Amino acid sequence: MLDSPSTLAEQPSETGEPMAIASAPAPVMPVTAESARSRKTRSPRRRRLWVWLLLCILLVLGLVAYVVWSNIAAAKSATAAKAAAKGPPAIPVVAATSHKGDIGVYYSGLGAITPFETVTVRSRVDGQLMSIRYREGDTIHKGDLLVEIDDGPYQAALTQAEGQLIRDQALLDNARIDLIRYQTLVPQHAIPEQQLATQLALVHQDEGVVKLDQGQIQGAKVNLAYCKIAAPVTGRIGLRLVDLGNIVAATDTNGLVVITQMDPISAIFTISEDQLQVVLEKTAGGQTLEVDAYNRDDKTKLAQGSLTTLDNQIDPTTGTLKLRATFQNAKGTLFPNQFVNVRLLVQEKHGVTLVPTAAVQRNSQATYVYVVKTDSTVTVRPITIGTTEGNDSEVASGLAPGEVVVMTGVDKLQEGSKVATQIPTAKSPVGPSVSPSVNPSVNTSVNAPAKKGGKA
Repeated sequence: MLDSPSTLAEQPSETGEPMAIASAPAPVMPVTAESARSRKTRSPRRRRLWVWLLLCILLVLGLVAYVVWSNIAAAKSATAAKAAAKGPPAIPVVAATSHKGDIGVYYSGLGAITPFETVTVRSRVDGQLMSIRYREGDTIHKGDLLVEIDDGPYQAALTQAEGQLIRDQALLDNARIDLIRYQTLVPQHAIPEQQLATQLALVHQDEGVVKLDQGQIQGAKVNLAYCKIAAPVTGRIGLRLVDLGNIVAATDTNGLVVITQMDPISAIFTISEDQLQVVLEKTAGGQTLEVDAYNRDDKTKLAQGSLTTLDNQIDPTTGTLKLRATFQNAKGTLFPNQFVNVRLLVQEKHGVTLVPTAAVQRNSQATYVYVVKTDSTVTVRPITIGTTEGNDSEVASGLAPGEVVVMTGVDKLQEGSKVATQIPTAKSPVGPSVSPSVNPSVNTSVNAPAKKGGKA
């Protein structure tokens, strides 16, 4: 029998005691006992079905994840096994091939370009500067007219001297006529001998006056010639020191202009006294030693010349000796007082083994190189270095021509390291210019494999 809406249902409480709960008013619907029981039994079955379905889905996802993880782990294991089988990766390096060649033995020194002749042109007479016949910086030749000084006073002095000579020459001629007359009369006892002697002395006196006049004329001509100043040497003329219109004097200390000989030109440099004996032996044997002049940073070659002379004293304060080298300077590359690095060639070695200087390694015990073997591994090879010049070094012992040595990348190498060798060509910007390897067993690119059966 259905309860009415006002019926109170007794429900057990959490303490187990019955508790009355008033149900909300609801519309009265006819409900049978069978339908109520079917609802109660259907609801738990649905819940259990969803739970089993959820468990199945989770199980499938777990199986899939396990399979995927197993495949990834297997792939990683296979990759690691392959890498372990192959060994460590090859180290990329830049290498060069040792070869036979020539190298010079140089003595280096610091020097300065010194002209053979430097002339400060000065006036030898006093007067106003009337004209300038040169342009600053021009190359002038010996005898070219440079400046002109007002010659009016000196022309007048020449005229006066010439007039005085004419007058005194006439007096001398008259005295000589009288002397001839007196020499005729003395034997006839017409005049005393004293008068003859006096006339002879007068002739000598007039001859001296004429001689003096001739000297004054020569002096006036010389002063007149000094009014036109010519170049005493061939060279480059500098900036003028006196402007047009100024009064110049022979006592001026600054001069008018400076001329410097430019071609040929010399360089004075120094070498150590310990190197002197070798140079003396070469020059005593009649050998002309070659000298190269480089700029301040010692990278650009400016000129090539020859050793001219040696100084006669060693400087005791520095232990060095001065030498002079001569250079042809038609293009004006060398400039007076320019600082240069000078290299004196004292010996040239032919047919020696050469390697780039960058390939030579040093530590506290030895000098060595890393040599690339045919299996693309490196080995440490002790060597003995001879002459070093520029980017090349002579190997006196320990290395044969044709062997490949490492230039860059040595910081990662050790004995037996695997390398991928790159040998730059002459136009390559990496490292010094070297010839390609003559050993085909060595890689010529970073990724190229090693070839077998090549000739060393």
